[in-house]
Amino acid sequence: MVTFGYIAIFLISCTVLHFASQILVKNLTEIGRILEWKEFVVSFFIMAFAGSLPNLFLAIVSILNKTPEISLGDVVGGNVIDLTLAIGLAAIIAPKGIVAKSRTVQTSSIFTLIAAIAPLLLLIDGSLSRGDGLIMLVLFFAYIYWLFSKEERFKKIYDDNGEEQKDKLTIKNDWKIFLKKIGFILLGLILLLSAAEGIIQSSLFFSQKLGTSIALISILIIGLGNALPETYFAISSAKKDETWLILGDLMGAVVIPSSLVLGIVGLASPFFIDDFSPFVISRLFLIISSVFFFIFVRTNQKVTKREGIILLSFYVFFVITQLIFQ
Repeated sequence: MVTFGYIAIFLISCTVLHFASQILVKNLTEIGRILEWKEFVVSFFIMAFAGSLPNLFLAIVSILNKTPEISLGDVVGGNVIDLTLAIGLAAIIAPKGIVAKSRTVQTSSIFTLIAAIAPLLLLIDGSLSRGDGLIMLVLFFAYIYWLFSKEERFKKIYDDNGEEQKDKLTIKNDWKIFLKKIGFILLGLILLLSAAEGIIQSSLFFSQKLGTSIALISILIIGLGNALPETYFAISSAKKDETWLILGDLMGAVVIPSSLVLGIVGLASPFFIDDFSPFVISRLFLIISSVFFFIFVRTNQKVTKREGIILLSFYVFFVITQLIFQ
């Protein structure tokens, strides 16, 4: 009976993921119009920030329980998923692939590459010190400063005409409508995070039945669970060809946990991992997937369907390799 209960939790959570993603795509797009921000920036700050909260809470709990490998596995595994599975599926589903012609996106891809690899270099000695945490925080705030230092990087002028223009002006002056959209976004995020938690708990139950290590669980199961919201959000956005939302969310989902979350953890509670060997494979795959993503975004300024298939195949190869050499 317990097993059937977890199967039910898993299926219900998957259904909630679908509806929550629909709510988010619609309302994030409308918030972008109200603020006159680029969809990329709106998705980066609202979706990715909120989506990174579980990473932060998990990091705090894992440090308090003296199991920092859970937090590290979550970040590393989640980043691999965001840069391969999530972006790969989105590129395959999107009608024209994922277009990345914006200068903001092109430069952000550099920060994404640095943010993904930097923690791996800082953790090469098996520890995250306060100095390491400070470096990651400086990297994060340097990106934020760069992004908002010029309006052209985050501003977008919507050239609507007629009734649509009037509607936009009405919305801009009506804070009740604005707050209503924020409320829908918060609802969508709560549902999304709750569904992800349901999937994590059911996955942990089944993985424990198989008797796998805590490091492997954190990399493959918890990392996947915490990456599910942005993955499903990317798929939903791809169906509507909202590629800027995809890039903003996935880049933010890499940058924020790697720099802001690990930076806060490093400053508040430096930690040392006794056995770093379970992370050798995932660290290698994260470096390679980061480089692949960087190259694909900057060549032809888009991630094509073919490149999406390559990234998706790379994720499958990652899972198989991790399971074989666990």
